[in-house]
Amino acid sequence: MIRRIIHIDTERCNGCGACAQACHEGAIAMVNGKAQLMREDYCDGLGDCLPACPMDAISFEEREAPAYDAEAVRRAQEAAAARREAAAERTERTTVQSRLTNWPVQIRLAPVQAPCFDGAELLIAADCTAYAFADFHERFLAGRVALVGCPKLDAVQYADKLRQILSGNDVRSLTVVRMEVPCCGGIEYAARMALEQSGKRIPLCVVTLSIDGRILSEERA
Repeated sequence: MIRRIIHIDTERCNGCGACAQACHEGAIAMVNGKAQLMREDYCDGLGDCLPACPMDAISFEEREAPAYDAEAVRRAQEAAAARREAAAERTERTTVQSRLTNWPVQIRLAPVQAPCFDGAELLIAADCTAYAFADFHERFLAGRVALVGCPKLDAVQYADKLRQILSGNDVRSLTVVRMEVPCCGGIEYAARMALEQSGKRIPLCVVTLSIDGRILSEERA
């Protein structure tokens, strides 16, 4: 059909992109630094893009072109809105604040007495757990004081250090997060031994994670 539709003079176009932003139907896009009419059936021929162009590179012409497809434009707009919403959600997830409240976190470096331990919900976590479990900060770290370590890499006994921390501070609960691998048994053993030797009755929870980031078990004592 013969109808009115826009024409873009690519020689005059400076690539500012103002016309693409002004086109509510999404008919215009930037290609190799120049504006281009990508979908003729998205162009309604009303010309919102014309006053937006600082180079006067857009004009109307009467020529053969497919009819304006309002339904296709509506679907495209809805899809674009969904993509923007998904991108915003991804941005929100990636900008969530850290739940870490204390430093240092390594068991070897942590002091045996510190204000952060008074009334603390204490988390003892194997090094790998924060990498394996995607929601580690929200699920395990939020509201807790963290101590992390790896008995295989550190090649030290954590039990005595942890006993001193439990004995010398008002720790209210103890959560151990470990991986399913055998070497992580050392950090659980150290925590249980420290709790027993401290002589205190502190609630204990041991969470075991799989290597693909699932919670395999939660044992409470």
